[in-house]
Amino acid sequence: MSLETFDRKKKSERKELFTIGEIGKLFHINIRTLRYYDAAGLLKPEKTDPVTGYRYYSTKQFERLNTIKYLRALDMPIERIIRFFENKDTDTLMELLKEQQEEIRLHRERLDQIARKLERRIEQLDDALGSRLGEIRRAHLQRRQIAFLRRDIPLEEDLEYPLRELERRNDLNAVMFLGKVGVSVSREQLLRRQFDGFSEIFVLLEQEDGYEGREEFLEENDFILIRYSGTHKDAGPYYEQLLDYMEKNGLECCGDSVEITLIDSGFTNDTEKYITELQIPVKRA
Repeated sequence: MSLETFDRKKKSERKELFTIGEIGKLFHINIRTLRYYDAAGLLKPEKTDPVTGYRYYSTKQFERLNTIKYLRALDMPIERIIRFFENKDTDTLMELLKEQQEEIRLHRERLDQIARKLERRIEQLDDALGSRLGEIRRAHLQRRQIAFLRRDIPLEEDLEYPLRELERRNDLNAVMFLGKVGVSVSREQLLRRQFDGFSEIFVLLEQEDGYEGREEFLEENDFILIRYSGTHKDAGPYYEQLLDYMEKNGLECCGDSVEITLIDSGFTNDTEKYITELQIPVKRA
């Protein structure tokens, strides 16, 4: 064989095999991804040099790689793509595409829920940051769904333990608690101007929380409200202000209070930025 014939043969052979780097450039795929496909059994090289370990791919694998790229562009998991190649058929492909379609639909629903929760939380935080502290106002509040633990809680008790009990009893997700925890002072305590404990602790629920426990509500009513800088332990003087306001304006307490921490240690380390809102349901005396 002449040297020229030998060179042509070698060039022809080289055209049929491509290094991993060449494949990466041809298909715009990261080399690490190609190595991962190899390890996962999704795309094995046509040849691997036993001495150097270099991987070589053939043109016969181009179609398979194009299919992999297409299915990965649909966010299809590697395991499903392997399943397709193990039984490559239109029925298999249709089944996998429908499975992926359903997963994407569910994923979109979850993202929509997260988007709504983000929007609501941004609005709530923005509202809290713009609070006019110490100002009494009236508001008519709609019915609000809650999960609650009814028990007597001394003012000095750390609320973290009853919160965990509330979480455990109601199968709640801890993420739900941020900025939505409230406590109540009973109507009887309010009328005695006694603010040294709480009658219940609760979490305000949102539709996106997916709560499936017993349905409980803070009923729709007229309320008087005040916001202040501090925690539940600082509430006493502000309850006094609300009760004095009620007496002066011919109002009567008609239920337990609602005490919500709008900004607390879950949001900031700066205690001066803590904000709590007190709500007392009222009616005309």
